[in-house]
Amino acid sequence: MVRYKIIIEYDGTDFVGWQRQDNGFSVQQAIEKAITEFSGETVILFGAGRTDSGVHALGQVAHFDLERDTNANTVANALNFYLRSMRISILSAEAVNNGFDARISAKERAYIYKITNRRGPLSVGRGNSWWVPVPLDDVAMNEAAKVLIGNHDFTTFRATRCQANSPIKTLDELTVTRCGEVVEVRARARSFLHHQMRNIVGTLKLVGEGRWTEADVRTALEAKKRAAGGPTAPPDGLYLVEVIY
Repeated sequence: MVRYKIIIEYDGTDFVGWQRQDNGFSVQQAIEKAITEFSGETVILFGAGRTDSGVHALGQVAHFDLERDTNANTVANALNFYLRSMRISILSAEAVNNGFDARISAKERAYIYKITNRRGPLSVGRGNSWWVPVPLDDVAMNEAAKVLIGNHDFTTFRATRCQANSPIKTLDELTVTRCGEVVEVRARARSFLHHQMRNIVGTLKLVGEGRWTEADVRTALEAKKRAAGGPTAPPDGLYLVEVIY
């Protein structure tokens, strides 16, 4: 039996999220089905992160074990063949030792949230960015983001149904930059709470609109209450960019 590590790109618009669920088709299910069609084996695919419905990935990582005698190139090519009708792409595959675990072995995860800040609504990029027609001050957003960097109790930015044992996380990077009409919020941490990134973006948007200040963000963080934070940004603009091992 050989363990394979795969790197995956997908558009989450048509899926209920990464993880297998009862209310629709997930990315995990789609790839597991492709593996079965290719190999004849029923496997469980283990991912590095559980993205929500509508959230995308440019570098999701997963692993699975296969008994079939094959090689990594064949695995990648075969899976892409069976996934060709879906917006899922296997970017690479490699054989790894049995101690590798896509989730547990990860040292950091990096996300980007994309905001399209312009007057006209999205057409081509609909579902892949958050359209915000009100002008945003990205410099003020970036200054406010610095408040959240480091080790904190992120209860304010945690979904009420988050199942993590502790709200304390260390945010290693949080920056806001602009390139033309696109504002990007970048974050990097070992792990994230449920909706943490989307709740942070929703809060920073208030700063960008001039409705909140850097001090308001600090007050919200220290309140340790979800109700003290900003709204949850939609899933459209969120991308799991990279998993670092």
